[in-house]
Amino acid sequence: MRWRILALLFFARIALGIQFQTLASVGDDLVVAFGMDYAGIGMLIGLFMAPGLFLAMPAGFMGRYLPDRALSALGLGALAAGGLVSGVASTEWVIGLGRLLAGAGFLFATLYFTKMVADWFDGREIATAMSILVMSWPFGIAMGQVGHTWLAAAFGWRIPFLVASAYCAIAALAVLTMYRPANDARGTQPVAAPRLSARDWQLTVCAGAAWGLFNAGYVVYLSFGPKMLEVLGYPALAAAGIISVGSWLMIISGALCGQVADRLGRRQTILTICMTAAVASLLMLNIPGAGLPASLLFGLLGMAPAGVIMALAGEALPPQKRAFGMGIFFTVYYAIMTAAPPVAGSIFDATDSPYGPLVMGALLFAAVLPAALAFRFFKLAGDPGPVRQAS
Repeated sequence: MRWRILALLFFARIALGIQFQTLASVGDDLVVAFGMDYAGIGMLIGLFMAPGLFLAMPAGFMGRYLPDRALSALGLGALAAGGLVSGVASTEWVIGLGRLLAGAGFLFATLYFTKMVADWFDGREIATAMSILVMSWPFGIAMGQVGHTWLAAAFGWRIPFLVASAYCAIAALAVLTMYRPANDARGTQPVAAPRLSARDWQLTVCAGAAWGLFNAGYVVYLSFGPKMLEVLGYPALAAAGIISVGSWLMIISGALCGQVADRLGRRQTILTICMTAAVASLLMLNIPGAGLPASLLFGLLGMAPAGVIMALAGEALPPQKRAFGMGIFFTVYYAIMTAAPPVAGSIFDATDSPYGPLVMGALLFAAVLPAALAFRFFKLAGDPGPVRQAS
């Protein structure tokens, strides 16, 4: 049953990537239609993530009163509505309003999809399950990169927004009608969530920091990797293609890494190897002729432990505390994701070279290890020791 639930959530979560990618795919058309500059396009892209910084904890708190299925469907519905608003907009600020609405939906859907998988796979192949769930995001983006570009060229820039909204609406309906809570499957009823202890906060903040640092490093790679290759003489299209290899490979390597972690354990060793590869990949991009090997290394190893890191969110708290805990987890994640891109951009402006931001990205990936080590320290410190049998 749990694998069927995972397949349903994977299908639904693809909607998040498809809706996110709309703006990037039609950016050139919006420049022509509204006379915007590319700084404005970048702002509209970034608005998608802005609501998460303020809504994550309230969204987690709502989980105490409403079922996961309803809240995740609400998120998908907001994604559909936001895309519809952007698709029928006559001014750029209305497009921005639609992006904010879609971004709020993205937060709710992301938070509760993560919680739902953690509930179903608690103690059973959770790294594999999280790896598969996480890969739905780049899969949806890849679908949008191909499909939205074709739709915009054939039918105009509004159609990609409307098609993405239709997918989000279908996904919401599927979750509402087909999802079953893990509590029902186990024959138990949810209980009122108790308050989080100091240790719960420590674990959740460490898990959120590890996930935020990991994703911030990925964003830096995507943003400045192509620019580094262009500096070395690659045409823009070729540079983008080489950097995209890493994203395609991570769809496969992420699922495989999750299986290895679940079967063999030794998750800290896996993280050490993979984060070392991620750091090396970003630093290699400065070497002439090393672009493709760096991207291959990045996709095969550097991004492989996404599910292993995301699984920390499920390990941090028991099911009855998980909804509010996920709100804390994603607040930390969004804080890092909001701060990192402007800092990287400032480094680029100050150095006039993309290598500076790439060094920053390498440091972000390196910082994942201390966050994960701190998580393990607090986890082990609070676990009870072996219980002796009375004689």
